[in-house]
Amino acid sequence: MTAVSQAVLTDVQSRADHRDIGINRVGVKGLRAPLRVRQADGEEQPVVARLDMSVGLPGRVKGTHMSRFVEIIETQQCALDVPALLALLQRMLVRLDAERGEIAVAFTYFIRKAAPVSGVTSALDYEVIMCAMHDPRGGTRATLQVCVPVTSLCPCSKEISAYGADNQRSQVTIEAELTAPITIEELVRIAEEEASCELYGLLKRPDEKYVTERAYDNPKFVEDLVRGVAVRLNGEERILRYRLMAENFESIHNHSAFAEIKREA
Repeated sequence: MTAVSQAVLTDVQSRADHRDIGINRVGVKGLRAPLRVRQADGEEQPVVARLDMSVGLPGRVKGTHMSRFVEIIETQQCALDVPALLALLQRMLVRLDAERGEIAVAFTYFIRKAAPVSGVTSALDYEVIMCAMHDPRGGTRATLQVCVPVTSLCPCSKEISAYGADNQRSQVTIEAELTAPITIEELVRIAEEEASCELYGLLKRPDEKYVTERAYDNPKFVEDLVRGVAVRLNGEERILRYRLMAENFESIHNHSAFAEIKREA
């Protein structure tokens, strides 16, 4: 394309809009991109991220520049953690000339774990969402959400049964608004330590014996699970507010049991 032809291309998005109705959020949704996430040990983990990126659009402006969202991600150099995501948000606001904006990055994250008896290591997957948002009235905020698979065992079933107990795989979701950086690993450990037992990707027979007996000796209702996690989150100064939910995928029912706790600042 020549310089002359470039000069005559009209920037339609920057035209005025006579309706003068502001748009709260406009941008791209479901953008997939290869990124790197910083681990707690400082190493970087490659991920395939799914991004939602948006800005607020003044009523006088016809449209935003959608291609710039992709350009911002294409030029992202450093691995993502909470501070890096906040810096990315600021770059987006400047590039789109916006006062309000939001970025949500979802990805599958792997943590290598050692089995409790044999010590054999394997990777376990967790679903993570990192969000950063800015509004002139509310300021800048960052949230970190982790979805943690665990094991739970029913105290009632254990109490009334001559042998055995109802146990199932459960899922703990923590969404925390942060006042200071916290790692994915830290939130994952809180959920795992409050469960009847944590999960592992690979177990040998001595490990299976351990986790089965560990869960049996540590029964938890779904209510116990969320309350235990809430106590831990309440004691964490880096967390301003949170929403947490536990869901038990019942083994003796065709429905789930769940519990949810929210804390506002």
